[in-house]
Amino acid sequence: MKKLIIINGPNLNLLGKREPAIYGSLTFTEFFEEIKAKYPTVQIDYFQSNIEGVIIDKLHEVGFSFDGIILNAGAYTHTSIGIGDAVKGIETPLVEVHISNTFGREAFRHQSYISAHAKGVILGFGLQSYELAIQSFL
Repeated sequence: MKKLIIINGPNLNLLGKREPAIYGSLTFTEFFEEIKAKYPTVQIDYFQSNIEGVIIDKLHEVGFSFDGIILNAGAYTHTSIGIGDAVKGIETPLVEVHISNTFGREAFRHQSYISAHAKGVILGFGLQSYELAIQSFL
């Protein structure tokens, strides 16, 4: 059984409430339950933190024992050299995901400290970005 983890960064705990025109009205908990039901032969874990260092610790924890990591680092994507270095330092392949098309948003969101160290990047497909990432590991 494949062992995957979705790691979400800051403010993604507000999905379903935060800017529904961009992020939709489904909470991540609701979406996660749907995804787990859709892929019953895959172990999919979930972790969310608003704190940069906690995300780095989680990457270190799972980065040598899981089959894949799906990371939406939120705004830390564009600011955190530390998260980028953590992704570079682990062995588990990682797909960077974003719900919105970051290139259609503010210019500062066009930079990622994660992309260069990721297996791939999926953005702009709403919550389906996560499912596309899961499929990339299967």
